Amino acid sequence: NHISNYLNPIGVIIGLDGVILTAFLLGFPANEIVLPLIIMGYMSSNIMIDISDLQVLKNLFVNNGWNIVTAICMIIFMVFHFPCSTTMITIYKETKSIKWTILSVLLPFTTGILLCLLVNFIS
Repeated sequence: NHISNYLNPIGVIIGLDGVILTAFLLGFPANEIVLPLIIMGYMSSNIMIDISDLQVLKNLFVNNGWNIVTAICMIIFMVFHFPCSTTMITIYKETKSIKWTILSVLLPFTTGILLCLLVNFIS
């Protein structure tokens, strides 16, 4: 909660929120856990809950401030964000270069932030 509150002003600028940014940070070991982490953050729960009804999921997101811009920025950032830790390790093992490993993180991450900024300021 402290981390998401700290990151919230940054998230608002790029069309997201602190919970979403915290989920991306905590999802660094495995990117597939980002959405469950967002759901847990919004539900203030420490367990993963199966939400099989899409209307429940929609209501959860809308009740936590999501709108069309948040959804678009979430999609953009999901596509253009830093790779998971396993991918970074693989990049380093294949290239034997810290420079290429850092570039593989910064290039998509910067692209994602810039695209989210653009979408947020256009809307």
